[in-house]
Amino acid sequence: MPSFTNAIMLVTGAASGIGAAVATRLADCGARKLILVDRDEGRLRDFAFSLPCERAILIGDVADHEVWRKADLTGLTHAVVNAGVASSGSIDALDFDEWRRVMSVNLDGAFLTLQAAMRAIRSTGSGSIVVTSSAAGVKAEPGIAAYAASKAGVIQLARVGAKEGATDGIRVNVIAPGGVETAIWDAIPMFADRANEIGREAAFDEMAAMATPLKHYAKPDEIAAQIVFLLSDECSTVTGTVFVSDGGYTL
Repeated sequence: MPSFTNAIMLVTGAASGIGAAVATRLADCGARKLILVDRDEGRLRDFAFSLPCERAILIGDVADHEVWRKADLTGLTHAVVNAGVASSGSIDALDFDEWRRVMSVNLDGAFLTLQAAMRAIRSTGSGSIVVTSSAAGVKAEPGIAAYAASKAGVIQLARVGAKEGATDGIRVNVIAPGGVETAIWDAIPMFADRANEIGREAAFDEMAAMATPLKHYAKPDEIAAQIVFLLSDECSTVTGTVFVSDGGYTL
């Protein structure tokens, strides 16, 4: 397991799912301090209390520049730009307010987080960042226009960040998961309806069998392990890469 002794690390979307799994793993890897960001104050505080390291809590929307203006990121060495929301709807039927909601969190929020993290890490010296995108940002599918466009944008944002950060020793990489068993699926009517019919685990298994050659959707802990690897010194020569973890979905 990689060591992050004395590291100060930022994780957004930290109250649940991939973000919570990443924070847990980083704490177990020796992180000195975790700066955890989420909109769900109660859930975030309850989760943070369980972590065996110093914690700082930021409650707010990652797309709110005031959150980042006030944030104390002193000494930051690593960041996981992970907060995001799901959406569905065909282009011809998608309401513009829904388009903006998704872009606000998934792309504007990623930009503001990445900007704040790069500035802070540059002041510290060097470090690494992982941005959470999605296989939807790589492979086109009908009915996910806003989500897919936001996640494709995040990939290119991170690649530019990698090029800009390289001279300062800042690595920026992307993880693009396929299906992951998180609560984000509950916002998708097709999945929610099927989960009500046959149960959540069975619905995940059914979808994975149809969508992936490996017939497997990831658990949050699996994606967290991959993110931690990309953050670690074991990937010291890796920057600007898109690590697709999708059970073969994009093949």
